[in-house]
Amino acid sequence: MSKHHDTATPADQAPLYEIRLKGHLGREWTDWFGGMAVALTEDGDTLLTGPVADQAALFGLLRKVRDLGLPLVSINEMRHEPSKTTGEEP
Repeated sequence: MSKHHDTATPADQAPLYEIRLKGHLGREWTDWFGGMAVALTEDGDTLLTGPVADQAALFGLLRKVRDLGLPLVSINEMRHEPSKTTGEEP
């Protein structure tokens, strides 16, 4: 009997990813990429940044990148650092 493991996480706990593409996309692609932020770099790349619920969602984003025909430069999971408030002692 196999056990099913639910790897989905709530959106507020989903890891943030940065996907770098070679070439510029317009910001109108934000909706198509599930609300990921679209930022254009000076060196001609596009950064897609935002939470990704699980591996299936990540593969779905990568499939969309493939369908656009833009070269994939990198995929990075962004680590969260605890936010620091100024003026308060730990």
